[in-house]
Amino acid sequence: MSTHKIVSKENLLPFILVTALFFLWAMPNNLNDILIPQFMKSFELSRFQAGLVQSAFYLGYFLMAIPAALVMDKYNYKTGLITGLLLFAAGAFTFYPAAIIGKFELFLMALFIIASGLAFLETGANSFISVLGDPETSAQRLNFSQAFNPLGAMAGALIGSQFIFSGVEHSDAQVDAMKAAGTYSDYLNSEIMRVIPPYMVIGVIILLWAFLIWRVKFPAETDNPVKSGDKSSNNHGNFSKVFQYPHFVKGIIAQFFYVGAQVGTWSFLIQYVKDFMQKPEKEAGVFLVYALFAFGIGRFVSTALMRKFEPAKLMGVFSIINIVLTGIAILSPGVLGVWSLVISSFFMSCMFPTIFALGVKGLGPNTKIGGSMIIMAIIGGAIWTPLMGYISDITHSMAYAMIIPVVSYVYMVYYSFVGSKPAGPLYEGDEYKVVASH
Repeated sequence: MSTHKIVSKENLLPFILVTALFFLWAMPNNLNDILIPQFMKSFELSRFQAGLVQSAFYLGYFLMAIPAALVMDKYNYKTGLITGLLLFAAGAFTFYPAAIIGKFELFLMALFIIASGLAFLETGANSFISVLGDPETSAQRLNFSQAFNPLGAMAGALIGSQFIFSGVEHSDAQVDAMKAAGTYSDYLNSEIMRVIPPYMVIGVIILLWAFLIWRVKFPAETDNPVKSGDKSSNNHGNFSKVFQYPHFVKGIIAQFFYVGAQVGTWSFLIQYVKDFMQKPEKEAGVFLVYALFAFGIGRFVSTALMRKFEPAKLMGVFSIINIVLTGIAILSPGVLGVWSLVISSFFMSCMFPTIFALGVKGLGPNTKIGGSMIIMAIIGGAIWTPLMGYISDITHSMAYAMIIPVVSYVYMVYYSFVGSKPAGPLYEGDEYKVVASH
């Protein structure tokens, strides 16, 4: 059981400000789960096409994670975080012209810009929290900060359900009548315009937070894991060196699979509820909120459990449970399947921060670059989501698409119990110590 402090008093203010970012970036992440059914309606998209919302979003993460790391490696965490917040705000404000013009492609561009900013935020915030204190408590510290992520996710889902969903759903006969009367295009346009207010408010809040972070002093040692008196050490990361750590490389793969499972499940949960419980969109959206609430509770419970249990083993047990729960959603679509997917969110809760903390452990000066590459693995959400949409399109069943999360959790079991064991030239204190691969 750990007796180390999670964070010191002198680091408390930057810890709070950066922890708040976990809440703020969760809102656009989970507003995507609302945008997918909304765009399916307003732009008349297939499930595969709607899945491209996540592709555009997570492509931003993939392409900008390394530039984010390079900016922070050359300057500092604060510069990277402010850059990310400004990009985030710019993307949110781009929703206004995208809605006025009424082009799906412009929304994809706006989402790409938002995600480019989030790549800076996630690369910086995860790494910053990880090194802001005792390495022994890095997983606990990161799980605590990440516990605020699902609160933001719930806020995003609630905002989207209440302010983006109109609750107006027409039958095929009504649509045909509106088309004949020439009023259907006006209806679709009104549905598109509903996205403007939430994103404008978010943009203003993000600009305010950028100002607050600019005004607060960050501890210098977080940007330099090597003591300043050690002239022989290089405090900048090296891309070639990070691949000397097998646990890090496997961590990238684990994050790819995990994010694909999480994003895919949440992206199509509303559609799954509509298909198998015949619920209207607003009621179906409530189940997404339930899932995110379960996820949030899981984060706090996981953080507490990690004081008594090894994080990797806890994650492995949670992965096994999710294989069972998602399997139920495939084999028993309906009320049981819906609640199985909702409950699976509880057991997803510890995975992202634990993979991140385990993956960058012992990387020393390579932490920022290593962290950026683990963030790049978020591209799993861009690949698995449209693939799940395609499976649903060709099988005419959202349940069969859930095989993708099952495969992902299988790899998570391997990483938790075997692949996450530290290996390579691990950085301890002021020097590297080579640890043999397990």
